[in-house]
This record gives sequence, structure tokens and C-alpha cells, in this order.
Amino acid sequence: MKGSIIPKIKNIVKLTFESVKEKLDKNERFHSFEIFGFDFMIDNNHDVWLIEVNTNPCLEESSPLLKSLIPRMLGNIIIEKI
Repeated sequence: MKGSIIPKIKNIVKLTFESVKEKLDKNERFHSFEIFGFDFMIDNNHDVWLIEVNTNPCLEESSPLLKSLIPRMLGNIIIEKI
């Protein structure tokens, strides 16, 4: 594998938020947070492509994997913010 895809994903997320930072009013969201759903595609060359970003991602636990991941993700968010 040509290196890890995680740094590529992190860079795309960073660039995405940098591209809209002038439109976000941090004063309006001082005591809140938002979950974004980033959808990626990874090609045969291990390049990462951003498909879309959702501001209201589905958090339905519709499979055993999601039943494990979603509560952990939400728990980690709450613990990190405290």
C-alpha cells in the first residue's frame, strides 16, 4: 500500500473547513458542536477523493458495525468536549 490513507483524509477534511472558515461564525456556536459526515472514495492507487460532506449525517444503527461505531463516536465527542 502506498502509505496510509488516514493522513490524506485528514488533509482533505482540513482543507474543506479552511475553504469555508470565513462563512462560519464561531461566536454563534460558542457552546455547541456539529457532526459532519464526510464521504470518501479510495481508488486503486490509494488516492482519496471527497464525494460529499453532510451537515446532518444519518446516525442510524442499521448494521452491527454501525451499532458499535456510532455510540463510541458520540461518546468520544462528548468526552473530548468536557
